[in-house]
Amino acid sequence: MADIRVGTASWTDRTLIESGWYPPEANNPEKRLRYYTRQFPLVEVDSTYYALPAEQTAAAWAHRSPKGFTFNIKSFGLFTQHPTRVAALPKDLRPAVEKAAGGKPNVYLKDVDPEVTNEAWERFLAALEPLRLTGRLGAILFQFPQWFVIGRARKEYILTLAERVAPRQVCIEFRNKTWMSEDNRAGTLKFLTDHQLPYVCVDEPQGYPSSVPPVVAATAPLAVVRMHGRSEKWDSHDIQEKFRYRYPEQELKEWAPKVRKLARDADVTHVLFNNCYADDAQVNARQLADLLIS
Repeated sequence: MADIRVGTASWTDRTLIESGWYPPEANNPEKRLRYYTRQFPLVEVDSTYYALPAEQTAAAWAHRSPKGFTFNIKSFGLFTQHPTRVAALPKDLRPAVEKAAGGKPNVYLKDVDPEVTNEAWERFLAALEPLRLTGRLGAILFQFPQWFVIGRARKEYILTLAERVAPRQVCIEFRNKTWMSEDNRAGTLKFLTDHQLPYVCVDEPQGYPSSVPPVVAATAPLAVVRMHGRSEKWDSHDIQEKFRYRYPEQELKEWAPKVRKLARDADVTHVLFNNCYADDAQVNARQLADLLIS
């Protein structure tokens, strides 16, 4: 089989632990990660979206995972222009950010002193070094917000991010459909291809303002798919409602040939199930992996 790696967007979710997917002996974080790495070759870390990671945490992940295992890391939300909790920043950076926030609990990138942002970037990348140095760092996922509409300035910002983290790999996910509209799709894919930036193909509910169509395209040597589920509550602010969905086998069978096509066009293909409620993602990831080798 081509180099297709299937995994999930979490291994620590509370509902997953409560689901019974882990055996009784996997009763602490170290044992759960070791068990997960025996089931899948890939995982996505989403906690880094909410707070800057710690280097000792990444070092522990590297120590507890086998050689060849891959961690994709979701970018800290501030860097992708999401509202970011002031309390999520390191204590020594908060005073300057609190001033920019004007007493509000959240702050936006545009309001933060560039020196503070640069320091946050340095800490974010430094924390990932244990993974990079051991060959376990996959891609840094930049998932942009719903209001990040297509435009020249935003394309330039994407390039700025890619340059900042180079030579680390990035991948780009949009949550605004203007990037993949019929009029803009070819231009978006050309932009990503010209700069060798992997496009994140998505499976997600359609018909919402944030809905991006399930375009399948490899724009770089790495291809990425994120399976978000098809919940009828995609616009919910409750994360469990938003991603609570177990793909029926038929829907996975429809995706299997699409993944194989990506694998023919790319050197490595990552498929990540983000329908993280109970063990839905883990069950679906195993099902798809089995379909791809059958």
